Amino acid sequence: MLRFLLVLMVFMVSLYALSDIKTLNRADSLIKSKIKSKNFRAYNDYKNIYLRSVMNGDRKLRIRSLKGIVRSGNKLHIDIIRYKKELIKIQPKKTKKLKKAYIYKSTRLKSAKIINDKLILTFNKKLTKNQVNYFKIYSNKNRRYRYIFDIHAILHKNKTLCKRGINRIRIAQFNLKTIRVVIENSKKITINFVKKNKKLIIAINSSLKMGKSRLINSIPKRKDRDKVIVIDPGHGGKDPGAIGYRKYREKVVVFKISKYLKNILKSRGYKVYMTRYRDRFIKLKNRTKYANRKKADIFISIHANAVPRKSINKAYGIETYFLSPSRSKRAEKVAAKENSADMGSMNIYGKHSFLNFLNHRKIIASNKLAIDLQRGMLGTLNKKYKQVNDGGVREGPFWVLVGAQMPAVLIEVGFITNPTEAKRLVDDKYRKTMALGIANGIERYFAKN
Repeated sequence: MLRFLLVLMVFMVSLYALSDIKTLNRADSLIKSKIKSKNFRAYNDYKNIYLRSVMNGDRKLRIRSLKGIVRSGNKLHIDIIRYKKELIKIQPKKTKKLKKAYIYKSTRLKSAKIINDKLILTFNKKLTKNQVNYFKIYSNKNRRYRYIFDIHAILHKNKTLCKRGINRIRIAQFNLKTIRVVIENSKKITINFVKKNKKLIIAINSSLKMGKSRLINSIPKRKDRDKVIVIDPGHGGKDPGAIGYRKYREKVVVFKISKYLKNILKSRGYKVYMTRYRDRFIKLKNRTKYANRKKADIFISIHANAVPRKSINKAYGIETYFLSPSRSKRAEKVAAKENSADMGSMNIYGKHSFLNFLNHRKIIASNKLAIDLQRGMLGTLNKKYKQVNDGGVREGPFWVLVGAQMPAVLIEVGFITNPTEAKRLVDDKYRKTMALGIANGIERYFAKN
């Protein structure tokens, strides 16, 4: 009898291994396709196999699945930096080949010149839609404004350029696949930019003639759009959310911001609904069900962050999350807080396995929406407030986003436990400015997509 059970066990393990190999072969075939949905199916297959390899301690399978995640993630413009780092740790020699392979296929910066008030960057290839990211930072420490462009491309030699009235213009290779252009000045300046074939033209304290090209960083003019937006004020009723500084309650803060956001969006011609219009508890799964019933174009869940008492002065900033079975410890901690209302019983492996089968086609769109919302909030708040910290755009396993049939994100508008940030979050002027920033981010997202 014992011999029979052992034979059966070996047979089942071999079948399981065969299933993994078939899945990997299928993913290898799908990633070669030019159809994005097939590429995403490949990405999903690689992540499923990766999860099983970690649980089973299969190093060989883990390396192969990580290679697939990196390859498909790069193709889909998904942030896979932690998987790259893991691959380097467990197979350092082979990652060098991966780096070279990427460099030879990348866009290359050929020249950078300043002509009149314009910085003109010329590349060897036409720039694509999502190849340029722009954001601004103000450093209170040295009182400097930094206007930053991250461009997916490579540079053979770092450059420093000079322009009268500007402290410094620096162009350098920020990481393996990104050139960073930093325009630094002690006084505020205006920046406009446009992509035109193989060129990125950046106007410094001057305007750009639009012609056939489209100005990238301008907020589009208001016009009525037939779009439906569902706003989800987090928590409510018996679930107060985080209790922060001076016992401020998360459910109250996010409800006020949500109401201001709803009014701004309605004034701009959008159809807007909220998952709750008063202080009541709603299960997480019912929030996206409501958005699906309303046939929403986007779903935005608004929350406030919190940390234990020992970290209240260190942790502050705005973060935006989109749904993913993320392995980031930071994302898991935040998700654990937001998921606790009615999803606390499932262990982490169960959650990851479940999430691997959901929302795959919407992850890329949700990532784009998250980026535009984060930029909108930071850009609007930085005009009126100092030390607004950019917590970044992150992936996270948030149950409130599960089941959404549209791009869906979760915003952490700040840390209600941080004394400075908490005082702002209960101030109506700050809340209105925050809502305006979110609305501007939504406008930018719809304009580009």
